[in-house]
Amino acid sequence: MVTSPNEELTRLHLEAGWTLRQFAQAVNRLGTERGTPLKYREPSVHQWLKGHMPKEAVRPLILEALARRLHRPITAAAAGFPAAARQPDAGLRTVEGLIDLGRQDVDPSRRSVLSAGLFSVALTIPDWPDVIGRMEAIQTGQVQRIGMPDVDMVIAMTERVSELDDQFGGRHARPMAAAFLVNTVAPYLRAEASESVRKAMMAAASDLCYLTGYMAVDEGVHGLAQRYYLKALELAGAAEDHLTYCTTLRGMSVQAVDLRHGRHAMRLADAAAAASPKAGPRMRAFLAGQQAHASAQLGDRSNALMYLREAETAIERAESRAKTFGSYNSSTLAYHVAQVRYELGDISGSVKSLQAHFTLRDSRDSRRSAIRFSFMMAERQLEMGHLEAACETWGRVLGELPTIHSGRVDQQVAKMAPLLRPYRSNAAAREIYDRSTRPLNYRRHAR
Repeated sequence: MVTSPNEELTRLHLEAGWTLRQFAQAVNRLGTERGTPLKYREPSVHQWLKGHMPKEAVRPLILEALARRLHRPITAAAAGFPAAARQPDAGLRTVEGLIDLGRQDVDPSRRSVLSAGLFSVALTIPDWPDVIGRMEAIQTGQVQRIGMPDVDMVIAMTERVSELDDQFGGRHARPMAAAFLVNTVAPYLRAEASESVRKAMMAAASDLCYLTGYMAVDEGVHGLAQRYYLKALELAGAAEDHLTYCTTLRGMSVQAVDLRHGRHAMRLADAAAAASPKAGPRMRAFLAGQQAHASAQLGDRSNALMYLREAETAIERAESRAKTFGSYNSSTLAYHVAQVRYELGDISGSVKSLQAHFTLRDSRDSRRSAIRFSFMMAERQLEMGHLEAACETWGRVLGELPTIHSGRVDQQVAKMAPLLRPYRSNAAAREIYDRSTRPLNYRRHAR
């Protein structure tokens, strides 16, 4: 029988950077760990890549070997294998892991406050009495089977928590999301459902895990964020939700590039792009922009500019097709251009691109990102020697701090005083320096 090459497995093999022998050895080691020694060699791996299907008992070992190498879950579909029969034990482990993760993220002493806050969010959803009734019923075990209305409720709650995060930062919204994961979403994942509803609920849970991980990044709790991201990938893979899977990989790349782990950021950005070969133009721009930033951080000017051109072309196509709005738009592209220029040493060009970003922003963009990018622009203006311009930029956003609870913003505030200390003889610098030492007082009075 003629077989077609397994393009998915080949792509993962190339990303892993293994020789055929190293791939075989990795699978053999896992077999030994599981008590079933294996003796695969290069010809077997060559046959897998050519499209010959490995034995069913060996496929999980191949997926695990790749997952360990690439530091993310690898699903059967991602490796070009047929879906395995549903395994209740594996599903149970997923739910239990989600519960453990969420519980660790919720301070028990604040559970009653979090519950009240969560239900106040539910009030903003149409037909909220029914929503609250369903939430209470699943928590008390009265609901045994779920349907699409329950999935819609999880999606709506995720959207409301996301809005709170955009407006006020993740410090308060994240524990709320964690409580919702533990008390409502996990029981939904355990409940009986049709196959289509079950997959839709896993996709909705994946999206909520991604958001919760993103909020953990905002607070600077990076290890926790990675655990949420990995859980989002696991759920998205099980749900066959390519959009959330790719978005999560891209989010992990953003986290890595912000932490100056350029090579890891590049691998994750490339993985996100490879996992979505049929992406629409807006998603392609979304992914290419991140590939450009990671390439620039590695000093790869040629690829950085190539990916930027790809992002620019894709966003032009996306915005000319229809007046629909997506999370990646011209203002976000301008931000990526600013990051690429800065990484490549063009500080002045970076500031100009950030100014273009602010010109292109609209009501969809979050207040927190406006503050973060303003701080970024001020720091770069000061780096150029434009002291008064930097002070003017800082001054425009310092008044916003009382209502934003973001770890990343707090880190930027903490950098202001050391940066301005040498310039305190300048009146504008002295005023901003004095204000920068009082953000906690602002917040205390705002409460």
